Amino acid sequence: MCKTASNSTTSATINTKSTTGIHHLGLSVPDIKQTAAFFIDQLHFEKVGEKPDYPAIFVSDGTVMLTLWQLADEAIKVEFNRKQNIGLHHFALKVASLETLETLHHQFKLQDNIDIEFAPEALEGTPLHHMMCAIPGGIRLELIG
Repeated sequence: MCKTASNSTTSATINTKSTTGIHHLGLSVPDIKQTAAFFIDQLHFEKVGEKPDYPAIFVSDGTVMLTLWQLADEAIKVEFNRKQNIGLHHFALKVASLETLETLHHQFKLQDNIDIEFAPEALEGTPLHHMMCAIPGGIRLELIG
């Protein structure tokens, strides 16, 4: 909800929400270089920072920033089960158009480290289309537009 404060010379909108959107999303992955390459090469994100001693890589599409954190020991990782674990079920990124979504789908099909859960399809009851995949590292990503 927004409230509007006004007087005879100015009008200002005051946001009554405590937050204004996502600043960044942190993802723990088994291989940050492989996952960063996915975002940079497939979705044209830019690398905006790095903390080699942590290690972490920061990538952004200009709207959202992703913080990719390297797992300490991949040998003892626990795969996420969306029906049994508390945590990130998936995250969704907007795409510009259905054409972009279809292009990405075809591009992803050529990659051996991307698991497509479902191809672009209509999002029930909306004019939108979406697809779901598991990116390098196993995190579920929905693309929607």
